[in-house]
Amino acid sequence: MKIQISSKNYVVSSKLKDILTKKIEKLDRYFSDNAEAKVYCKKENDLSKLELTIKDKGLMFRSEVTSDNMFQNIDLALPKIEKQIIKYSSKLKDKIKKEALKDKDWLYFEEDDSEFIPQTKNAVSKHKSFDIVPLSVEDAQMYLENSDHSFYVYLNEQTGKVNIIYKRTFGGYGIIEPKY
Repeated sequence: MKIQISSKNYVVSSKLKDILTKKIEKLDRYFSDNAEAKVYCKKENDLSKLELTIKDKGLMFRSEVTSDNMFQNIDLALPKIEKQIIKYSSKLKDKIKKEALKDKDWLYFEEDDSEFIPQTKNAVSKHKSFDIVPLSVEDAQMYLENSDHSFYVYLNEQTGKVNIIYKRTFGGYGIIEPKY
């Protein structure tokens, strides 16, 4: 797995890089050698924020955590990623290493969901750019579930139009397709 670590307003020490690398490399058992893990460390006010995104064979798993300590963030982000892998293992069994999910000896995830309590965050204005990939509605729904966001923007492979799939407040999903 290729690991890329970047930061903003935060100095990533060599000790933190070593720990990040060692812990993320343990997730190799789920992915091919071509998988890419991107870690983004950021200091916001007095809080440390860590974003971890792993992409492999059209799959994307993402975790974003905030706490007082970046080292603590590592231990919060990795179980989230592994939980996503476990949750979608039946849908993803063709794309994840088959032998990785045979034994239920999880690396970071524990069955107790109490550690996954959403953290309140201040409203922040943010500009973000990304590549839009042609996807089916089902694949876009999977990407949405594997992210910490309430929506996902994609290019509908059937219509060729940009769509937004989102989680509805009372369950289910909605799709926004602009007219132009």
